[in-house]
Parts: sequence; C-alpha cells; structure tokens
Amino acid sequence: MKKYISDWTVKENVCTHSCCLLKLRLDEEEQTIFPDFIPGQFVQVLVENSPSTFLRRPISVHFADKSKRELWLLIQAIGEGTRKLSELKPGEKLNLIYPLGRGFTVPKKNENIDLQINSDKKLLLIGGGVGVAPLFYLACCLLKSGYRPDFLFGARSKDHFFNIQAFEKIGKLYLTTEDGTCGEKGFVTQHSILKSTKYDFVYTCGPKPMMQAVAKYARQNDIPCEVSLENTMACGIGVCLCCVEKTKKGNSCVCTEGPVFNINQLLWQI
Repeated sequence: MKKYISDWTVKENVCTHSCCLLKLRLDEEEQTIFPDFIPGQFVQVLVENSPSTFLRRPISVHFADKSKRELWLLIQAIGEGTRKLSELKPGEKLNLIYPLGRGFTVPKKNENIDLQINSDKKLLLIGGGVGVAPLFYLACCLLKSGYRPDFLFGARSKDHFFNIQAFEKIGKLYLTTEDGTCGEKGFVTQHSILKSTKYDFVYTCGPKPMMQAVAKYARQNDIPCEVSLENTMACGIGVCLCCVEKTKKGNSCVCTEGPVFNINQLLWQI
C-alpha cells in the first residue's frame, strides 16, 4: 500500500482524564489521496515544539471516514510527546506518515475465508485501557460487512474507559475493572461472558500480559485469534528494527509485518 506524508488539520480535540480524541481532517488543498485505511493500521505523528521528543509517535487509527476526509486518533497522555498532542487545538496542524502496518482481517459478508468467519458466527473484540483504540474502526468495518460483534473491555477503574458509548451503538458491551467500580471486578479473561458464550473469533489489543492471557483463552478453546502488538516503534517503516518480535518464521518487524498477527504466528508461551 502506498504511503503518504502530509499535514492534517485538527478539527476537534475531546479530552477526559488521561485520554484525548483527536479528530483530524485532510484538507482538499493538500491534494493528497485519502487512502483506504485498514483497521489495525497506524500513523506516525510528528510532535512539534517538544525538545525532548525526537522521534515520531505511532498512533493507531481509531476511525477513518473517506467521504469526510476525516481521521480519529485516540491518545493517552503518558509522556511529553503524547501530552503535547493532547494539547492541540482546533485549526492547528499535525504532520502524519500513513497508512502504516498490516491490519486486522475483515471478511466480506458471507465470505467464507480461511479464518472461517461468516455472518452467523460470534465475534468478540477484547481491549485493555487505550488498547481499545484500533477496535472501534475494526468494529465499524465489521458492521459494514454484516457482523455485529461483542466487546469486552478492561481498565483499572471506571474513570479509565473512554468513548465506550460509541461501541455500545454497535454491539453488546461487557466491562471489567480492577477495583470493581464498573462492570465485573477483575481482568477481562475472568469475565463470566467467556464461560457462558462460545465465540468463533477473537480480536484483541492492549497490554501484552492481557493479550497473552486472551491468546491462552483462545488457544484452550480452539478459537482463532488476532492480536495487535504495541511494541516500541521509532521509524514505522521497518528500518530501525527496535520493534522486532520473535515469530515462527524468525524476527519480524511489528511496524511492517504487523502490528496485527494471528496468535499462531507468535512464539508466546501460551
């Protein structure tokens, strides 16, 4: 897929607690093609006016609307670079390299592909913390293809969920919190829905220990599963090699051969 680099205009910045939702627009005068983003892909963001931020920041695509030339990024402010991004105001510019990486598998309606998903089967999207970021666009694309997935999200407390109302409009939402302030108390893999419902495919993104636990659940129950890795990335194009993950075919750059992998490709001890 062809890569682009251009300036986007901040249309809106909605912040709450430690997260912000940046809504960007690619202006017509940029004369740049708005690509067909695949859910699970990411962009490399240039952080300006931040002396200690030397490298671009990889941010998952939260939502993309080609007709409106609009792109949403869900950002957690955990360092100077992401904090600068969370402070952007409408009208300001943000330089992106896009679209990057390999995304999730989204079968077309009634298409019986090798992942053996069809519109009669139950799909589950599991997210932890800001790991829900790529799952919203995935859910929107699944919905267009005739699927209505379930969601299972986990966070430290109720204050750490963001934009979950948007997910509720698409499918059933189940929540867990470590402190029990919302949903069931515990981790996502401890939620009762996993015992009462048989799922046919699982997609997940979040902290690595959580994804490994989800992968273990999927493997034990013979459920196909894709994970979106969040390895540290610097270049985003497979040059710096800092995001390498060991896979069955050798060392793989997560930024180019991922970030989405089928769990059968990984060497996780699950």
